[in-house]
Amino acid sequence: MRNLLILAAASLSLLAQAPPSRAQRPIHTFSIVARDPVTGDLGVAVQSHWFNVGSGVIHAEPGVGAVATQSIPDIAYGPLGIQLMKAGKSAPEALKALVSVDSEAAVRQVGMVDAQGRAASHTGAMDIPEAGGIAGEGFAVQANMMGKNTVWPAMAKAYRDLLKDPKYDLADRLLAALRAAQAEGGDFRGMQSAAILIVKAKPSGQPWNDKLFDLRVEDNADPIAELSRLVQLQRAYLLMNEGDASVSKNQWKEALAAYSAAARLAPQIVELPYWHAVALVNGGRVQEALPIFKEVFRREPRWRDAARRLAKVKQLPNDETTLKLIEAQ
Repeated sequence: MRNLLILAAASLSLLAQAPPSRAQRPIHTFSIVARDPVTGDLGVAVQSHWFNVGSGVIHAEPGVGAVATQSIPDIAYGPLGIQLMKAGKSAPEALKALVSVDSEAAVRQVGMVDAQGRAASHTGAMDIPEAGGIAGEGFAVQANMMGKNTVWPAMAKAYRDLLKDPKYDLADRLLAALRAAQAEGGDFRGMQSAAILIVKAKPSGQPWNDKLFDLRVEDNADPIAELSRLVQLQRAYLLMNEGDASVSKNQWKEALAAYSAAARLAPQIVELPYWHAVALVNGGRVQEALPIFKEVFRREPRWRDAARRLAKVKQLPNDETTLKLIEAQ
């Protein structure tokens, strides 16, 4: 423990010399951190009556943990919590160490979960009422400046309830916790912004590929509803990526299933079926692609001009017969 405290104190001392990293703006809010017990993915979600809440509150790293730091936050709790968990400390140990060397811990509120599902929540004695948190099995919820002291228990219940049904994933459960908080009254000032960050269970060595969801609603009358819409849209694009990966392996059954699922999730986005059709053409399945092109062109005629542009850069076959077939749709 002595080494842990030394590490935490040294890190906080270093960050104290960099004012931008220790912004002390108030972020009164409710949040959840969690580890998916099946996939091991790590996530954090938040909502607040505060602009751009996600920029300071939420932190996560694959294979390490997730942190939410709020109330009158020291943003350093995010990177430092990750640093300590990466060094092998559990979430409760990391949070305890940081709180113990923070002279303003009474105004902090923090939730942490590590890659093994160990969770912790801290609510300072000077957080604005109603304020509190719960650390459960693989998750922690926390809230301050709430209208009622039933907000965070409602969040915990909503998260646990969805754990019972395998059709719900981590994003579903995080959003359910946010909705439950708002349904219970939420922040007594109202709503403004929300964010969600979910990373993979294990790092791939390519950090840009390790974020499953990294979405923010900066200013909206119903940020949780808008965040839910964006999560649905992200799911569609993730399915498109799955389809593309299957095409590269000539796994056409899997590819078509992924593309079709993406189109069902986001029927309003005509670009998704367009790239589905492009993949079919590149796989030599031109006749299957033509009806898809036809529907895309019916909805958005401007896409008819894209084929020749793609052919010039070898994204489609530079074959006049094929290009005319596509344009004829």
